[in-house]
Amino acid sequence: MSTWLTQSWYVAGWDHEIDSTPLARTICGVPMMFYRKLDRSVAGMRDACPHRLLPLSMGLREGDSIRCKYHGLKLGPDGVAEEMPLKFEAVNRGICVETYAVVERHRFVWVWIGDKDKADPSLIPDLWPCSAEGWVFDGGYYSVGCDYRLMIDNLMDLTHETYVHAGSIGQQEILEAPLECSVEGERVCLSRWMPGIEAPPFWRGALKKPGLVDRWQICEFVLPSAVMIDVGVAPVGAGATIEQHDQGVRGIVVDFMTPESETSHHYFWGMARDFDIEDAGFTARFKAQQAGVFAEDRELLEAQQAAIIANPDRKLSAYRIDEGGVRARQIIARKMRASHSRGEKETA
Repeated sequence: MSTWLTQSWYVAGWDHEIDSTPLARTICGVPMMFYRKLDRSVAGMRDACPHRLLPLSMGLREGDSIRCKYHGLKLGPDGVAEEMPLKFEAVNRGICVETYAVVERHRFVWVWIGDKDKADPSLIPDLWPCSAEGWVFDGGYYSVGCDYRLMIDNLMDLTHETYVHAGSIGQQEILEAPLECSVEGERVCLSRWMPGIEAPPFWRGALKKPGLVDRWQICEFVLPSAVMIDVGVAPVGAGATIEQHDQGVRGIVVDFMTPESETSHHYFWGMARDFDIEDAGFTARFKAQQAGVFAEDRELLEAQQAAIIANPDRKLSAYRIDEGGVRARQIIARKMRASHSRGEKETA
């Protein structure tokens, strides 16, 4: 039994990652490949030729089709054979490769893991700030050598910022502010309100003015593996509250963890913001800065995964600060048990 949910949409790649040249990516334990057809829509199929299993991502594009680089079997974007290796041989259309439901939305290319006839695009998580008017969104990608749930734990526990990200977004006040955790259906929300404090370096630069600020962090876990974090600062006295906070500078950190294996995942990260949205230079600089912050997380989590493997007789402990991650794991586990009891397949 795997550690991830099926019958779900996962991010396969950024819109700019997938082009006419096939992109190979293992998702939920399955080798897949993706490429853009001539109309720029995305095709997704298993990355294994049905003949000798050579990765099709090594193949040659011909129109919307792909030809295996080993013996020349040609497959259409629907995965069905179009030409056999021997040109005089009749095409056997029973030869085919598995294809996947793919949707492009919110700057991401999504792939459905599970029964293809259940692939409902309305189930794609509502990453609204990534497409909303008055916001700008960009981000990047890391391959991370740890269980995807460790990254969810990390993102639902921002107390680590004080120590891991001390030079950018961390500060002692994070440890002093009370936490509020709530569960609504299959979502977990963890919030922290920090009134009348000094802004950390990044937020001071974003606000562009001196003085004390009110700061907020609101982490939301969304199935199957997304965390959205509403963050920002507003000048003291501007009227911002934990419920309504558009008076200063605000961002929504978007994180999507797509399982690769039991001990590795694809980490798609970014931030949508409602300030300086016309400043392309700032967007590029901030993306580089955010990449540095998340690289610090990656280093930490890969070391944690190695320690988990090296200490099989030990289990992770959970303190008060871990409530958000614990609740998220409980929802994943409960959903997996329900799926298992219905006899749905656990891997794609």
